[in-house]
Amino acid sequence: MKINLIAAAICGLSISAATMAEEAPKKDVHEYKTSAELGFLFKTGNTSTGDVKAGLDVDHTYNEWTNLFRADVLYKNAEVETVDADGNTDDEYETTDQKWTVTTQTNYQLSKETKNYVYGSFWFEDDRFSSFDNQSSISAGWGKEWYKTENSSLFADIGPGYKRDEIRETGDTESSAIVQAQALYKRQLNEHVQFKQFFGAKYAVKSGRNSTYKAETSITTKLIDTFQLKFSFTLDHNTEVSAGKDRTDTQTAVTLVYSF
Repeated sequence: MKINLIAAAICGLSISAATMAEEAPKKDVHEYKTSAELGFLFKTGNTSTGDVKAGLDVDHTYNEWTNLFRADVLYKNAEVETVDADGNTDDEYETTDQKWTVTTQTNYQLSKETKNYVYGSFWFEDDRFSSFDNQSSISAGWGKEWYKTENSSLFADIGPGYKRDEIRETGDTESSAIVQAQALYKRQLNEHVQFKQFFGAKYAVKSGRNSTYKAETSITTKLIDTFQLKFSFTLDHNTEVSAGKDRTDTQTAVTLVYSF
């Protein structure tokens, strides 16, 4: 009798497990969105030059996880006129602008209903012609997909962090706790044109420390399925810079984007 009851229980559990497996949603597969861009830009601020711009974007999603990676490179090798000790002039090539930036962020969705998520992010920038040898920050906090429609979406997050600046003029390193806030708005204007607006702030809590602000506006036009033309305007602002340096740099760029 006991054996029959045990067998019946096992059968019941097996049927329940099979039913739950059929009802449980199928796990999402890994999804990747990758794009690379290349083009020219005109820059004002600490340097006023025409530069080559290259970038790489990788978005990876799996279930509740979203991983974002972006790398940007600016480089200019210009012809300049030099004068030797005898007063003779000659044209030589030298680097007049060099900058590269890496940004990563990982989001974990807490609830599909509320669209809340927690994040962790890292940022590093090396700008040869700025007040800093390099700048970096880490941050973790909370964010939300505030709304999403068929044609538009808005993500925003905020959290505490830590920022470190290496001063070029003195060789000193300054660090500070920060409050990081970011927002990204996307809108599909039509089948071929997309508008994006990004804003990011790293506010230094400690008085006298450098805070950074970034805004980027872009319009991307699809040429064919894998190629797009991108127009962008970027503003970078540092609150504390060395004497003779501008607090604000702007970039106006036209790049060709390849998605794969």
